[in-house]
Formats: sequence, structure tokens, C-alpha cells
Amino acid sequence: MKDLSIIIPNFNGKLFLKECLESLLYQKTSFDVIIVDNGSTDGSSEFVKENYPHYTLIENQTNLGFSNAVNQGIKASQTEYVFLLNNDTKLESDCIPHLLECIRKDDDIFAVSSKMVRFDDPGILDDAGDEYTILGWTKKRGDGKFSHLYKDEGEIFSACAGAALYRKSIFQDIGYFDEAFFAYMEDVDISYRARIQGYRCVYCPQAIVYHRTSATSGSRYNEFKIRLAARNNVYVPYKNMPLPQYALNFLFLLVGYAIKYIFFTRKGQGKFYLEGLKEGFNSLDRVNKIEYQNGNLKNYLKIEWSLIKNTFKFLTI
Repeated sequence: MKDLSIIIPNFNGKLFLKECLESLLYQKTSFDVIIVDNGSTDGSSEFVKENYPHYTLIENQTNLGFSNAVNQGIKASQTEYVFLLNNDTKLESDCIPHLLECIRKDDDIFAVSSKMVRFDDPGILDDAGDEYTILGWTKKRGDGKFSHLYKDEGEIFSACAGAALYRKSIFQDIGYFDEAFFAYMEDVDISYRARIQGYRCVYCPQAIVYHRTSATSGSRYNEFKIRLAARNNVYVPYKNMPLPQYALNFLFLLVGYAIKYIFFTRKGQGKFYLEGLKEGFNSLDRVNKIEYQNGNLKNYLKIEWSLIKNTFKFLTI
């Protein structure tokens, strides 16, 4: 019986799908594949039906966002593990076996992040797991550095959902991806929730994934991405931090927002970032704030220490 489902959200990604799906054929393990199409108009669904009829295809009429799409795939799966994979990726042949080996080492591992390298320049890293800071920033570990680095397995704050393996049973404990996020930061949010409950996220350096950076969104910085990321940067700490922790960190968060605003202003995109922040603060009722439980105090303290350490690492590396 298969114990893994690969879930691929897709929106007008026909150009990338063939290479992504072909790379799955060389994986040394068995799995189901679930493709969730978000109302593509480029013939993506027809391509899948014609060439991969044995894969499960879920067709949405409109673009419901990354969070909604992967939730549909997770709920439709019948396996112990789910591997979320961007459509603009290609896997090394032993990628999935390494991920499975890693997650099976300990029952408290919620997610395993792969080693993502740049598709057109595999000597350069794209993401080796994500860290989160008291400034409200997410740091892609290793981004832009040589890919022979970050060769040690270890704990990270969050797995990048562009190529990450998750233990499905834990979703039933902490909830699924927050659909209010639509896209961006939803993986940090769910990893944050997992950490509150005492679960861990780890990085697997042997699991190599080639990634076309920002191929789906069009560019690294664009109006859509900047607005959403800014809004969701407001959502994450408000949702996951109990009031005392949020009050303690709020000044640092404001400093982080201010620095990012200056950064995007210099790029001529400051108004998009500011609009995203405003939307975030004006729509906090859209997110379900995590209820504080005394039994998780130790986990909150560990999280706070991680935020502090990650901030110093971010500023010094």
C-alpha cells in the first residue's frame, strides 16, 4: 500500500508541468499524484488528462490560491505522508526516498524541507529551509549561496512548501493551511502552529530539487506578491503569538515593517507594500487566532528564543 501522495498545485503552469511530472517517474518509491488546477486557461488540465490519465486531477473553476489548492489535495489523499511540490520544479531521482527516510526518524517531525537549488544555475542555492525572526521577516536559508553549502541535516523553523514532505496526521491536530493567506507565508504559519504543539521541522540536504525561482508568480518582486506577502506578514505574528508575546515583539515588528517599506520604496514599489500592511491590519478578523494553552508555555519560550537567534543570524550573515 502506498504511504505517500504528491500534491502539485497548478495555475497556468503547462509550460513547466511535463518536466516536473517526468522527474517523478525516476523516484525509487511508489506514490499517488494529485494535481490541483486553479482555473488555468493555458490548457493545463487538458494536458494532464491526455498524458497522465492515471493521476488524480482536481479542477477548480477559478484561482482559489495556493493554500486552498493544497488543502484540497491533502484532504483527498489517503496516505500517511503528503509531499507538496511546485509545478516549476524537477527532482533528483533519490529526492523522495531521502525525504521519507528523514521524516521517519522521529514521530515529532511534522515537515521535512528539501534542498532547493536554482534550476538554471544548480551551483547556487534557492532555499535550504526557512527561518523566522522577531522583525516579522522570513529568511530563506542559503539563498544565493553555493549549493555545496548547507550540507548538514538539522532543525529549521519552517519547511518551504514549494518542495516539502508533511506528516498528514498532524494536520488533523493543528489544522490545515490557512486559506485566508491565499499564497505566501502560509507555510511559515502552519510550521509555527506545529511548533506551538511541540512538533519540529527539519532540513534534508540529500533531497535535491531544482526550482525555477518565481516562475509561477512572474518575478521576485511584483505588485501581487508584495501586497500579499506584506499582508500575511501581519497575519502570522498576530495569529500565532499570545498577547504578552505579541506585545513584547510588536516594536520589533514595526521596525521590520519600516525597514521593508524603505526597501520597497527605493525600488519604486513602496505603495504596494504599504497597501498590503494596511490590508493586513484592517482584516485581522479574517484569521483565527491560536488559543493559548498553558501546557505549551515551554514551546512558546523555545519559539521566542528561535526568533531572537534567527534575527541575529539574519543581521550578521
